[in-house]
Amino acid sequence: MVLSEVPWDHRIPLPALTPGRARGAVALLALLCFINSYDGEFVFDDSEAIVNNKDLKPTTPLSNIWSNDFWGSNLSSNSSHKSYRPLTVLTFRLNYLLAGGLHPIGFHMLNIILHAVISALMIDVFAILIGGLDYDETGRILNHAPKTSLLAALFFAAHPIHTESVAGVVGRADLLCALFFQLSFLTYCKAFSRGSDGAYRMCVQWVVVSILLCAAAMLCKEQGITVLGVNAAFDVLLICNVNVYELSQRLLLRKNPLNMSEVLRTGLPTRLALMGFGGMSMLYARWRIMGTGPPAFTEVDNPASFADNIFLRVHYNVGKNLADRGNTTAAIGYYREAVRLHPTYVHAMNNLGNILKERNELLEAEQLLSRAVSIQPDFAAAWMNLGIVQNSLLKFEEAEHSYWNAIRFRRKYPDCYYNLGRLYADQNRHVDALNAWRNATMLKPEHSLAWNNMVILLDNTGNLGQAELIGREALRILPYDHTIMFSLANVLGKLQKYKESEGFFLHALRINPNAASCHGNLAVLYHRWGKLELAKKHYELSLKLDPQAPGTKDNYNMLLRKLDQLKHPPS
Repeated sequence: MVLSEVPWDHRIPLPALTPGRARGAVALLALLCFINSYDGEFVFDDSEAIVNNKDLKPTTPLSNIWSNDFWGSNLSSNSSHKSYRPLTVLTFRLNYLLAGGLHPIGFHMLNIILHAVISALMIDVFAILIGGLDYDETGRILNHAPKTSLLAALFFAAHPIHTESVAGVVGRADLLCALFFQLSFLTYCKAFSRGSDGAYRMCVQWVVVSILLCAAAMLCKEQGITVLGVNAAFDVLLICNVNVYELSQRLLLRKNPLNMSEVLRTGLPTRLALMGFGGMSMLYARWRIMGTGPPAFTEVDNPASFADNIFLRVHYNVGKNLADRGNTTAAIGYYREAVRLHPTYVHAMNNLGNILKERNELLEAEQLLSRAVSIQPDFAAAWMNLGIVQNSLLKFEEAEHSYWNAIRFRRKYPDCYYNLGRLYADQNRHVDALNAWRNATMLKPEHSLAWNNMVILLDNTGNLGQAELIGREALRILPYDHTIMFSLANVLGKLQKYKESEGFFLHALRINPNAASCHGNLAVLYHRWGKLELAKKHYELSLKLDPQAPGTKDNYNMLLRKLDQLKHPPS
């Protein structure tokens, strides 16, 4: 083994901690630095990799994870980006299962914990890289640079460069890849141990385990395979102490022929052959899995990267980041500049039109979106946004035409079917609205708004039996959706199924206890049911949460008069 002298290690102004306490201190610092991200939302790529990824849902067969990419698309599809990270998706699915749905806190907490574990393990990595690889009599790795490795690990734990990987849930791929990368390297180091006679020996089994951990890192994120190169370089340069310059001179100039028996005795060729075979096997398997062809990226995947002008890309990206962070006023300025510099930049027009739509600046939004689809007629998202704006402007025929254009260019477009259903509902075309929302739920079974609108429309049109069936079907797919529970409870109450209705109201309130409308409607149920004290309690809770709740004040006063009559009956 090659050891590195670290004479200045004792001069570092850090306490001499035991290995366990040192790891604990680093892990604690990592937690403190990133714990403020625990209550973040799903942002940026989280929407596609998690929120809209059907592979996270318990209703999706687990085997799909191994045939789909990171975003939930089949790897054989031409639109797939071929990013194959099944172990990462598996942890997302586990988060979903444990939390009972898409609750971001659990996803963020696991990311923070992974960062703490990785940071703690960095002490061992830095100890080997800085102080060399050595063992005591029991086979444990010795740390010849304890303070230096601790300081380096503390810097690693607190470094802001990790923010995106830790705070963004999709950064889980980086974290898991890093964890298995570390374990592969540390396991490879474990292949070299000191025997009872004091001599160092090599164990092939640990090399094989290291290769398997490399495969795990690669199944979390593609870059994981590079640990084989790190292990090989570490072996050549530090374990075998090969002078690369001298070796190259021998081979090229044929001076002082290489003693092959000496090289074979080190076991280096065997280890390199094993890693080479493992690496080639992984690359071949990856090539076959992705369909033996490269991914095809389009302008929709990253519009800014396709722009000719580098300054235009900057304006677009800054505008998008500002909009994602909620600063729409500043985002509008950057999008306008992007459109001014490039008058045919349809993605900037679409995003700007979308913001203006939300700010109710509908006429300018309509102009921008109309221009975008005239420049790029197959821009499905812009057609849908144009339809929403036209619907708000009561241009119903134009809106319907825009929605169908969006669906023509993107056949599986559940959000567009949902908005089309809203258009039909506004026109009292109830059957068409129900069909549109049913299409949305067929394409995206977890489309909560489409399910809920179907229940509400059937309720409002007096089709209570069908509304009940749709509500129960929706809750089989979305068992923790409090809005659907609320709508179904209203239907059951009208059907005089008071006990079942009460159960759904109470379940909805356990999930969302501050819903004034839920308290108010539960109070109405109790009022009808004759449970007047419970009705009084929930009327008061509803009014406390929303003093202006429509109808609640009148119902409450009516109840108070009835209670007063019961207490003081006329003589």
